[in-house]
Amino acid sequence: MTERYSLMELMVCVAARQLEDGKTAVIGTGMPLAAAMLAQKTHAPSLIILFEAGGVAPALERLPLSVADSYTMTGGLMHSSMDEIMTACQRGVVDYTFLGGAQIDCFGNLNSTMVGTDLQRPKVRLPGSGGANDLASLCWKTLIITPHDKRRFVPKLDFLTTPGYLSGAGAREAVGLPAGTGPYKVISTLALMGYDPDTKRMRVESLHPGVTVDDVRANTGFEMGFVEPLAVTAEPTDEELRVLREDVDPQGLIIGKRAA
Repeated sequence: MTERYSLMELMVCVAARQLEDGKTAVIGTGMPLAAAMLAQKTHAPSLIILFEAGGVAPALERLPLSVADSYTMTGGLMHSSMDEIMTACQRGVVDYTFLGGAQIDCFGNLNSTMVGTDLQRPKVRLPGSGGANDLASLCWKTLIITPHDKRRFVPKLDFLTTPGYLSGAGAREAVGLPAGTGPYKVISTLALMGYDPDTKRMRVESLHPGVTVDDVRANTGFEMGFVEPLAVTAEPTDEELRVLREDVDPQGLIIGKRAA
């Protein structure tokens, strides 16, 4: 990116900006957690963060290493369980979730199960759903953070682990998923993407600084849409970078260590 910030820092800042104050979000380990902490310490102090292992609204004084880290419970409103978190999603009280995967298609469907077409002898066996299917099925808005290349942005998933908009408009509702839920934004190493409200196909809303339309097309395995006019992703502010580096991830566990 630039000497002022790294690509990882840009992605965390872009992800944080998608989270609104006063909303609820189930957060996973890694970059989504750094983004949620950054949002809470800047523009969304009343963001309620939930963790799959049961922590509800902790005071995130230190970056947890996993969703079961004791820091996900520190100063929390509840020390509950996975049952309670998934029940909250089923009741429709969770606004956001963050997910990732090995493959994503144009409708935001995710594969985190296997690479290859033979279920018994895959080329690569992946961790599987965990809670991803439940979260993407039941939370109102799904945010996805992922590297951007043709191996990940594919025309057809090798395995459908987690539903996005399935085959397009109306498909989620047709199989019984709650109306109004589904993929919201994709934050990649190249761009910020959303979904066409009519077709539910992915489209680029802003290009990261220095990235071109041709860069996105060359690294996407399906026909990507682009909004008009196409924006450039806003760079991290000095305050975002300060909070991210000093308060959220001073050890550089997610954003990496900066040269002295």
